[in-house]
Amino acid sequence: MPDPLRAMSDPRQTAVVTGAGRGFGRAISAALVAAGTHVIGIARTERDLLAVRDELGEGFTPLTADATDETVAEQTIRERGPRLLVLNAGAAPHMAPVHEQTWETFSRNWHTDTRHVFAWTRAALLAPLAPGSVVVSISSGAVLVGSPLSGGYASAKAAIQYLRGYAAEESRRAGLDIRFLTLLPQLTPATALGSVGVAGYAAQQGVDPDTFAAGLQPILTPEQVAKAVTDLADDPGSVPEYRIGGDGLRPLG
Repeated sequence: MPDPLRAMSDPRQTAVVTGAGRGFGRAISAALVAAGTHVIGIARTERDLLAVRDELGEGFTPLTADATDETVAEQTIRERGPRLLVLNAGAAPHMAPVHEQTWETFSRNWHTDTRHVFAWTRAALLAPLAPGSVVVSISSGAVLVGSPLSGGYASAKAAIQYLRGYAAEESRRAGLDIRFLTLLPQLTPATALGSVGVAGYAAQQGVDPDTFAAGLQPILTPEQVAKAVTDLADDPGSVPEYRIGGDGLRPLG
């Protein structure tokens, strides 16, 4: 069986998107392909990736894999040398107050969200990626306001912010010229993961999800996140961290 990584185009026009099968990752992949970038889309669920391939065509290469696997990160970067990494993969948090969590449910997002950003960030610095490359990590607006019903979700996403800063400093120190950016999207019912959060907080407040979601207006869409990723990746003058909501981008710091 042919190696899907061998089928890709010029690495100068190649991006890796983790969590590419649904939600933000799917929209980001679509925006990049539309802009002429070849996307390696990584997710654990082959069915989702094949559906994206059917939609986007040959500009999208599906790679069914665990994005937390350091070997996957190292091999993909070493063999294909992408110029853009979009680290979007994440687990749906277990929605329950802290005293109803177990350590396993509380730490779920550390083992997926944070771990995969660590693996790819490390691989990007060790390879290293080519000068001028960009790494965009998707964190969460929960970092700014907390998330009491999702266990360690907010802290796991905060660690992604720290990893960006650490990596940017190492890139500067070694003269690698790799830009590291972080986006913090607000809670949105427009993705499957966001809908889990909306349902949980709606139940806590004793309202239906639509009523709770009305308080999130304007609703952030996956297409807005995708546009932010493509715009920021092309803008060497961008600041390193942004909050993004339905009302647009706001730089942090």
